[in-house]
Amino acid sequence: MADHNLPTPEPDSPALKNLNLKRNYHFSTQCVTIDSPDAGHKDQHGASSVPIYQSATFKGVGGEYDYSRSGNPTRTHLEHHLAKISGARHAFAVSSGMAALDVITRMLKPGDEVVAGDDLYGGTNRLLTYLKVHGGVKVHHVDTTDPTTLLPLLGPGTAMVLLESPTNPLLKIADLQKIAADVKERAPQAVIVVDNTMMSPYLQRPLEHGADIVYDSATKYLSGHHDLMAGVIVCNKDDLAKQMAFVINASGNALTPFDSFLLLRGTKTLAIRMDRQQSTAMSVASYLDQLGFKVNYPGLANHPGREIHERIANGPGAVLSFTTGDTALSERIVGATRLWGISVSFGAVNSLISMPCVMSHASIDPKVRKERGLPEDLIRLCVGIEDPADLLADLETALLEAGAIKEEDVTNGIGISRILPGGARDTVVSRAVEKLKFESNSDSLGLERDQRRKELLVSAPGKVILFGEHAVVHGVTAIAAAVDLRCYGHTTPLPAGQLRLTFPFDELDHFDQTWVIDKDLPWDAVPTSVPTPDVLDAKLLGAIQQSFLHHDQNETPARARAVSAAQVFLYIYMILASPENRPSLHLTVRSTLPLGAGLGSSASYSTCVASSLLLKTGHISVSVLSHSISAEDAEEVNRWAFTGEKILHGNPSGVDNSVAVFGGALAFTRSGFGRQGGMEKIQGFQSVRFLLTDSRVSRNTKKLVEGVALKKAQEPELVDGVLRSIQEISDRAKASLADPALSRAGLFTELEHLIEKNHDHLVVLGVSHPVLEDIRAKTREPHGLRTKLTGAGGGGCAVTLVPDAFQESALQDVQKSLIEAGYKPYTTSVGGTGLGVLWPTESAAAGPDSPIATPPQTPYSEQLPAAGIDLKTVLATGSDEDLADRISRAGKWIYV
Repeated sequence: MADHNLPTPEPDSPALKNLNLKRNYHFSTQCVTIDSPDAGHKDQHGASSVPIYQSATFKGVGGEYDYSRSGNPTRTHLEHHLAKISGARHAFAVSSGMAALDVITRMLKPGDEVVAGDDLYGGTNRLLTYLKVHGGVKVHHVDTTDPTTLLPLLGPGTAMVLLESPTNPLLKIADLQKIAADVKERAPQAVIVVDNTMMSPYLQRPLEHGADIVYDSATKYLSGHHDLMAGVIVCNKDDLAKQMAFVINASGNALTPFDSFLLLRGTKTLAIRMDRQQSTAMSVASYLDQLGFKVNYPGLANHPGREIHERIANGPGAVLSFTTGDTALSERIVGATRLWGISVSFGAVNSLISMPCVMSHASIDPKVRKERGLPEDLIRLCVGIEDPADLLADLETALLEAGAIKEEDVTNGIGISRILPGGARDTVVSRAVEKLKFESNSDSLGLERDQRRKELLVSAPGKVILFGEHAVVHGVTAIAAAVDLRCYGHTTPLPAGQLRLTFPFDELDHFDQTWVIDKDLPWDAVPTSVPTPDVLDAKLLGAIQQSFLHHDQNETPARARAVSAAQVFLYIYMILASPENRPSLHLTVRSTLPLGAGLGSSASYSTCVASSLLLKTGHISVSVLSHSISAEDAEEVNRWAFTGEKILHGNPSGVDNSVAVFGGALAFTRSGFGRQGGMEKIQGFQSVRFLLTDSRVSRNTKKLVEGVALKKAQEPELVDGVLRSIQEISDRAKASLADPALSRAGLFTELEHLIEKNHDHLVVLGVSHPVLEDIRAKTREPHGLRTKLTGAGGGGCAVTLVPDAFQESALQDVQKSLIEAGYKPYTTSVGGTGLGVLWPTESAAAGPDSPIATPPQTPYSEQLPAAGIDLKTVLATGSDEDLADRISRAGKWIYV
């Protein structure tokens, strides 16, 4: 229970130690690496597993250990390890999660006030009630999803603020960062405590967001096997650690040596277990949500706290809950499961099901449960590591046996429909096939003939090069990430034999053209065998360009861009179509990305075209049960999006289209420069906010690239040195962005430094521009923000890092000054979702609890009538600022 100063574990090799290199190991590596707290704890025999010191007493006088209640070597190893993976200075292991909370609340005195959430674990509520009745502690319960509810209660008497996020069992999200800032401002003496059991340190580290103390029931995810009881407390403040260490020693609830060994063993597989568990949980939540149940899970797009959760956590977790509308029905469902064990608790490798109101939360008075909005029919699912298909099948069987759903005949075979309270049926889901084909005219593909009448909406993000632009041409690694400015592709049916493409905005000259499919298109130029996406068929492309989509010397830049974009559309359509399968459709494309600004607008467009046409011709599909786009289909979209990029740019790197399809962030290295080429997904990338500023100055990318090449030929030592420095920047950025042990504050400090250095190097290469330097100056003074050019430079866009703690009012001032100077700023998050397909709601107008229209009965109607939203009109008339919000209300998005 001593102070743990936690360096990254050093390598065993003396040769590597002498290099004095700090490695930013990934979280899963840190979980497996159990390093000694100090030289005195290094095992004399070199055991690869920490020994169990199963001894109550230790001989000698004045040694570090004398009695295991006060300290034990096995527990010291465990506490050092827990502090390391939690990013904390101090860690304590006790006998249970409730023992941990008991230790923490021993700091309270009669008359102290505690502010806590209104959706708490039953045991937490029980302990707070005891303190209120017997300890003279005043307890206030508030809705922590709204930070303003705490403000009237914060004052000199506030001793502690107790939070959960996500809450148990309603999965509500509290903005830990915002609440912590408010508490420190209004009640600086209060101790901010967070129960992190639902997330574990793998997915969320509340100390980084302002918490003073974090505790977990280590019985759950940290152990992972439900074969021990344990609690963990972590903190950074020495005074708090001293108080809690005293209580643990005095009360004697420290974890036993054997249980310390078991918990240390369990933490080694924490990351790999949780990856599997939350992946399956997402499938289960999507399946229930698709059936129309009210599902509580922060991974779903319709969760009200999803945006906040994604900012403070690295994943949605593996616990979800849902309601059925009938308590007796819920009881039948729980009783009918086989793989889902009926039990309290969660976080183990085996899946569990329960009804909180009669199990884990039964100690809360029914009247209080009702006041706090805890439904009696609520079912909680705790997902394990079993095969996802088996868990879904078992759950579906239980729903059928309980009478919650019913099998029905549908066009594709057997489907299921939810039976609403009162006997009414809800939407139908096909179980006849694993995947649903959205569109095809071909009976040979086994699809419905009327699928050609369905509506489709896809979207793809732009990208920003964070580090390594220009240098990437010379073999240096570039770091790219998705931005939440997107391109949208809306496909609707047309009368047989027609094809139409529309760009309803100024930047593409309001292009709108219709072709008669069999008459106007040069089908004789189509190759007999489909070429691979990375090889363009020159004959077909030439025929398209020469027939009617040729460039005119007198055309405007907007018209020229539109013609090139139309060439992409026709080329991919004609390659994917066949004589028997030439769907009649109208594709309307709208982008909120500035064109020609280096933000990947062409790649997001190519991704929308490729995904729309692949879906419409039946080459790819969307899974009904998992409610997702498969990795194989995403790769197919990526290949054809690359085709579009080749048509538009000749020799693209492939970075832009990969980000547009897969989202997140990736590192790209070009082959042929003595380094291993290829792309690598940056795992664990946390969304970061940036300000993108369009300078409105056009740039000549080809000329800028040629300029750097010429400078390298003339001054090879200078340029080679710059390129090596940029490679070091990219390597450091990649390691920092993927390092779960690095705090948010530490991450921003590192990124600010790297942004400054990267931009300075690009200035040396001669690719900056006076407008970019002006933007840089306006964001730096007096606001202290760090800005760099992105993309080719020479105009285009600049990117400005916006730290989490940066005030909104100050950000508005920055934007105002940029607008007054003639620039166009955009606030955006970096590292978000990739390709998305809209899954329209049956009745968005009915409210957030409405069931969704589920294939194959009503996947896409000619319009989205129940949603009350005419997407074609929205795309044609909506402003960039509200376009995404209006489209999101049309239904649920399925992402890669």
